[in-house]
Amino acid sequence: MKEAAIVILNYNGEAMLRKYLPQVKSNSIYDIIVVDNGSNDASISYLQKEFPEIRLILLSENHGYSKGYNLGLAHLKDTYSYYLLLNSDVEVTGGWDQTLVGYLLQNPKVAACQPKVLSLVKKGYFDYAGAAGGFLDQLGYPFCRGRILHLLEEDKGQYNDSIELDWASGACFCVKSSIFHDFGGFNPFYFSHMEEIDLCWRMRNEGYKIHHCGATKVYHLGGGTLSQVNPLKTYLNFRNSLYMLKGNLELDGFLKVFLLRMILDVGALMHLLFTRGVSHSWAIVRAYWDFLTKSDALKSGQYKKVKHHKSAKPLAVYSIIWSYYLKGNKKYSDLN
Repeated sequence: MKEAAIVILNYNGEAMLRKYLPQVKSNSIYDIIVVDNGSNDASISYLQKEFPEIRLILLSENHGYSKGYNLGLAHLKDTYSYYLLLNSDVEVTGGWDQTLVGYLLQNPKVAACQPKVLSLVKKGYFDYAGAAGGFLDQLGYPFCRGRILHLLEEDKGQYNDSIELDWASGACFCVKSSIFHDFGGFNPFYFSHMEEIDLCWRMRNEGYKIHHCGATKVYHLGGGTLSQVNPLKTYLNFRNSLYMLKGNLELDGFLKVFLLRMILDVGALMHLLFTRGVSHSWAIVRAYWDFLTKSDALKSGQYKKVKHHKSAKPLAVYSIIWSYYLKGNKKYSDLN
């Protein structure tokens, strides 16, 4: 079995591949594999012409991030010990892949880790997608060291350490392949957004650990597939967050969280109505409607749902919404 593979999921991303794949190749030592989600642009011809040594796994249609990766990685099962899942719009740094795999090798109880994720758009600042490691508050809202809600911190080396997390960023996600497959991979029903948070939560519920590895960093462009201004992104974030809560909390705990989330999400709906328009606020309504009427679809996936392990890391005991808006805590360091 080979040590590791860098796996990039592509969908009509010729421009991203042209810009970032050459430096991924020059800054990495492991095999690079591209899983194509049924692209109809020139992605495939570009890869075949410019990178004939890179293995291509061709899927017939766009299955989204979650199912696309599941199907692609199924072709690699029992071939590699570790997967480095990398977004096509990420600029890596020298030795990034060796450092992440080496970290998991040195920490056998850690199932997955991420590097420090910095922004390519706002140089010198953390990126929205993962920053220096992800956490969940008591209501299941995600936040990061270096990014709380939409506020990004400047990188001053304050998060160069390696610590335990609630979740690692899917923009650059290093995971033990055996554990990934044992858990059935990402929940295929999510399509895109928050599937890595859900997988990390399921792994933690069974006693595995998720870490931030501050010894290396990558730079993320963001919005290459779905931008913040697209209502579909709002819909998927709210819907998948509810699915994640239902899938990882016991019924009594879920009901308590769900009632409070409804109140806060109504506030989010009103905020989006005045800041981004009717389409985004309606996306929240659709998310709740689909969650309430189609949640049985969660059972159709092959992913592994688990109960809390006695050593599982608990959620935070505070609300990030309350802390940010009412207490004025805008940085992760303020929460402590």
